Amino acid sequence: MGQSGAVLLGRFSFDQGGESIWMSTLVQTVAFPIVFFSLFFPHPKYNSGTTDLTMHSSTHTLIMVYFLLGILLAGDNLIDTIGLLLYLPVPTYSLICASQLAFNAIFSILINAEKLTHDNTKNATKNKHMVGIWCTLGASAGYALLLCLMQLSLERVLKRETFSVVLEMQIWTSLVASCVCIVGLFSSGEGKGLEDEMRRFKAGREVYMLTLVGTALAWQICSVGVVRLIYLVSTLFSNVMSMLSLPLVPVAAVLLYHEQMEGVKIVAMLLAILGLSSYIYQNYLDETKSKETTIRATDTPETSISG
Repeated sequence: MGQSGAVLLGRFSFDQGGESIWMSTLVQTVAFPIVFFSLFFPHPKYNSGTTDLTMHSSTHTLIMVYFLLGILLAGDNLIDTIGLLLYLPVPTYSLICASQLAFNAIFSILINAEKLTHDNTKNATKNKHMVGIWCTLGASAGYALLLCLMQLSLERVLKRETFSVVLEMQIWTSLVASCVCIVGLFSSGEGKGLEDEMRRFKAGREVYMLTLVGTALAWQICSVGVVRLIYLVSTLFSNVMSMLSLPLVPVAAVLLYHEQMEGVKIVAMLLAILGLSSYIYQNYLDETKSKETTIRATDTPETSISG
């Protein structure tokens, strides 16, 4: 839901006149300081390990891991923003994002698809539309790669059974990504035009600020949930859960922004729902089978003794 809200708020900001690409990229990570508050809450169920940063990895290794993940996160957010805000309507963007699952499955095997249609959107030629499609596909692939690398880092580098490590990863990678975006914001010259952008914002300066804050909070909620699921379950499961709200975004875009939802996209959305439902049901069957196997294993010694 955090991802869906962030996407819709980002589109709202752009439609109202918020055209800064680097600012839209920055808000995806800049709210990371609120994660610090979570470090002060106990996590007795998962906090069974040590919190010593150098217990399993050197500080130099940790810095390199967080730096590289942060650079990848910033780059992925940038091309994702370009695809959504400049060239694609929300329904098309959301459906293409479903390709994350395919990329995630590939990267999961290596490290630990979908037919596209064209829309007649405002200010977007056919060539620009293709740029948006490729940017979104690239962002989906980059995000899937990022999740797999996060899981690899948790398992091979950090090696600590504590939820605090998840929050630390979220904080430091977001810090690096935010710094990259700030540098890009001012080096590109967009920083100088922010005052004019606020003044031109159709809904007003206050709504402009509230939209940025709301988008930043929504992305942070999404990010913490994604990283936590990687820690507790797996990268693939985390990606599937983040796709659960995917069908809601095109519907909301049609209702709020009056964007077109063609028959082919409706079929694609229904297929996405079917795929997600099948995955969840298969997980349920596997869990039920695992429990039955465990029960039989515990009952077998008692049977032999009574015999």
